Amino acid sequence: MDNFRFDSKAVHFHKRLKSEATSKAQPIYQTSAFKFKNLEELEGFFEGKSPFMYSRVNNPNTDDLGRGVAQLEGAPNGIATSSGISAILAGILSVAEQGSHIVACEDLYGGTYQLLAKELPSIGIDVSFTSFENEESIRSAMKHNTVLLYSETITNPFLRVENVDLIVKIAEETGVHTMIDNTFATPYLLQPYLKGVNLVAHSATKYIGGHSDISAGVLVGDAALVEKARSKVTNFGSNLSPFEGWLTCRGLKTLSLRMERHVSNANKLACFLSEHEGIEKVYYPSDASEKGNGAIVSIVLREGIDPNQFTEKLDWIGVVPTLAGVETTVSYPIGTSHRAIPTSEQERLGITKQLIRISVGIEDYLDIEDAFRMALS
Repeated sequence: MDNFRFDSKAVHFHKRLKSEATSKAQPIYQTSAFKFKNLEELEGFFEGKSPFMYSRVNNPNTDDLGRGVAQLEGAPNGIATSSGISAILAGILSVAEQGSHIVACEDLYGGTYQLLAKELPSIGIDVSFTSFENEESIRSAMKHNTVLLYSETITNPFLRVENVDLIVKIAEETGVHTMIDNTFATPYLLQPYLKGVNLVAHSATKYIGGHSDISAGVLVGDAALVEKARSKVTNFGSNLSPFEGWLTCRGLKTLSLRMERHVSNANKLACFLSEHEGIEKVYYPSDASEKGNGAIVSIVLREGIDPNQFTEKLDWIGVVPTLAGVETTVSYPIGTSHRAIPTSEQERLGITKQLIRISVGIEDYLDIEDAFRMALS
């Protein structure tokens, strides 16, 4: 199976245990711990002779998820966590410690901004935010104690496609690590590890799970760093439950099919909205990958259009604080994901009351277009 192509890997990533040889589907190991015959067998776990002991440490279902995403990213190792933020934190702490410095792109997801700006300094990790759109701004933000460059492959909410090659180049020249959040692109569109990025994080709550019924994260990357991150996950108790691991694995199997429709619908909707007089600006990438440009479209409503009335008139398209389900939804960055960012930063970045982020689903495209046409009229 090592030579399988992407779509086949997404279906056949499970590691089969001897005891489940007759089961076509992977069983759910909904257990807090595993049983041993005697103390010698228990000791064998710590010697690497037995794979499982306690589900906070590892579990077949959560191990499957980490392994499956790692295979799709082309990485040697992966670990599942309780959320995207916990995956990001575990990755950061595999590299950084008290006294370390991180350089992050300024146009980040609001939850990540909160983690980096508010929580990391409390444990002695300094963070600088800067534009990653040019080399000089990145280099100028670096210090003697910089250990990590952090960004997103497609940023949230303005959908800037990151220049991963530039980040890797700077990191290699300066001897620091790199970490990328690949949630919006998914490995279906982009595989930053294959370009030299050390760690890749996912909010598996989004497209990997795909059905808005789990909360999970995945971190993949260099084997040694992922093992360090695994110990952080175990010690902090930020592991994923077996059932959510199983559900997320089930979602992973249809990632390619869903993303193909998501991306197709998003491209059509971006074209439609860019020509509508009610829209001041459309944010949608044009050069993300050969397979397309993602499933998120961000728009700025023309002044005079009330965002509350607009969202109310969307009828079956709901307002949610997240994204990436099979249903088309909209979110309001200034009121949810980027709410805690200082007002001055919101204004500087362009996060205004007229900004709407659309998560384009897999419905019939014409039904999606009809809903937006009606709301804008």
